Amino acid sequence: MLCITDSESMKKKQEGKKVPSEGNLSTEKRKVEDDIESAEKRKRKKNKCPTPRPACSWVHFSREFIKEYSASHPESCGLKAATKAASDVWKSMRVEEKAKYTKQSRELWDSYLSTAPARIPKPRKQTKLVTRCSPGRLFNVLQRLSPEQNAAVKSMGFGSLLGLRCRTLRRSLCLWLLERFNTAGCSLEICGVCIPLSPRDVEIVLGLAASGKDVINSGPDDLIVDLRRSYNATNHGISVRLLEERLTAPEAGEDFKRSFVLYALGTLLSPTARLDVSPSFLHFLTNMDAVHQYNWGKFLLDRLVREVSRFHQGKQRAVGGCLLFLQLFYYESISVGGSHSSNSSVVPCLSSWGEEEISEREKRQRELGGYGFGEVICKDRCTGLEFSESRGQLDGSSEGKISSGVNHDSVFEQQANQAGKEIMDGNTYVEGTNVPSLLTSNDVLCGNMEVGTESASTLCQNKEYDCNGTLNCVDDVIPEETCIFSPHACPLLDCNFTGSSEQLSLHFSSKHWDCGRRFRYNIPLSVSLGVNEQFLVLQAEEDGVLFLLGKGIESLGNTVIVTCIGPSSSQDRFLYDVVASRGVSSLRLKSLTECFPGRVEGLPPVDFLLIPFPFLGPSGQLDLEVCIWSSTELGADCT
Repeated sequence: MLCITDSESMKKKQEGKKVPSEGNLSTEKRKVEDDIESAEKRKRKKNKCPTPRPACSWVHFSREFIKEYSASHPESCGLKAATKAASDVWKSMRVEEKAKYTKQSRELWDSYLSTAPARIPKPRKQTKLVTRCSPGRLFNVLQRLSPEQNAAVKSMGFGSLLGLRCRTLRRSLCLWLLERFNTAGCSLEICGVCIPLSPRDVEIVLGLAASGKDVINSGPDDLIVDLRRSYNATNHGISVRLLEERLTAPEAGEDFKRSFVLYALGTLLSPTARLDVSPSFLHFLTNMDAVHQYNWGKFLLDRLVREVSRFHQGKQRAVGGCLLFLQLFYYESISVGGSHSSNSSVVPCLSSWGEEEISEREKRQRELGGYGFGEVICKDRCTGLEFSESRGQLDGSSEGKISSGVNHDSVFEQQANQAGKEIMDGNTYVEGTNVPSLLTSNDVLCGNMEVGTESASTLCQNKEYDCNGTLNCVDDVIPEETCIFSPHACPLLDCNFTGSSEQLSLHFSSKHWDCGRRFRYNIPLSVSLGVNEQFLVLQAEEDGVLFLLGKGIESLGNTVIVTCIGPSSSQDRFLYDVVASRGVSSLRLKSLTECFPGRVEGLPPVDFLLIPFPFLGPSGQLDLEVCIWSSTELGADCT
């Protein structure tokens, strides 16, 4: 018994010595070889020394600033303090002051892109869409708002969001659209057609303003210290749940307005890949009285392009930006038949699409064969449509036709199922299909001549521009130039369109919507004219009237004039204000517009503002602030 025990103990000792087997030796050998191979790969990759990507404008500025700062502040605590000082100065600099470094960075980037090999994008294996865009969360908050809070939302220009009916995104459609989103050209390639996207499309789909001041979400941090503290903002952002809790309060003051805008941006209009709202949004929410003046359409589209670009590059798995805009834009732009797509749509389209309508649309899309099957609808983006006080309920149609139920003095009012025009008892009767009806009983057809049965009459020579009225002749003189249908030429050099002022306004808004700037009466608009730009076309949102901001060159500087495109006999005059600034100095012209039937060469006999060359920007551009008042308000002020 003792011998057996000893032999067993000796066997256990031998097993405890852990003698490596052949399998273990081969495994360790392969591991060592893999480590050596990995080290060699890293070394070869390091030795390749690819051309480094050029630095951005901030880096160029910080390098220059830190050298000067370190030399003038030897007592500073090193690089950290100098970088902090550079960051504060950079945030407070104007765009003109940054232009030097921006130009330097752009030149280096152009050189880099022309020489560097094309970067092969990483293949994406993602089949499911991850996004923070959640219309359902905003929908639930909107249902709890009081009438006073609804009024506060409307006063900021976000009243169209109150008509939100869609609660869920169709993620398969959104992912399909993202694959066809061209971020370089800001367009969608659908059904073999390249459909461009513009802030005007955001206005039509979501009802957000597509003109006004640019939304700038940067600036000195000390200006928003108190706001960051009140919202418990961290480096990650502002909690969405905190904003939801704040919106449950019954008050409808400034704090509610700011919380609502932050919540709308973070959940629907401009969400990022994170769960929180970016605290940088607080920079443009310091003055809540100016929120309605911002160009939210441009801001939303720019943020969407940026987020989709990062998604395409594989920098983030979640997709930011307003994907609901893409989904509804697809529904409105691609026709699949059916009752909903054939009826006149409401502008903005946001209120037209609820869960039932979307389910019906998706069903018809599947019956056709899936996404990408259908007909691209070419819609004329008409501008003579009236926003309600919520800036959300426009009456229009989806086929480029304009509803006749608009109750205001728009120049785009039309009547259907009528043909020809007659003048009977001082009233204008319209017949024919889609013939513009632009006159009331108080309007004068051609000049100031009375219609009499004893006078000789003849057809106006402007009948090809929809004027079928008669003119009284005195000594065979027919003043067609005083007719409100006198021809007006498109101001763009490469366009030969000619028509009445109303036809020209419709033509420009539908064909050249991306060649001018839209504005709202009584609200200042910041514009910039480049070195080679001689004019800029401005179009009023309320009535579609076209204006020309012209620039000329004299020996002392640039001349600036504002004219209205309309009949020379028109009694409408628009008060305008043009301001050019440089530091604390400013030049201002306040005058009345004159009407011309198109673009005027040279300097017409009107008031102008002479701006010396030192007022030009670093790139030679002319930065101005223009404000135009409506003629109706001008008439009211005069009385």
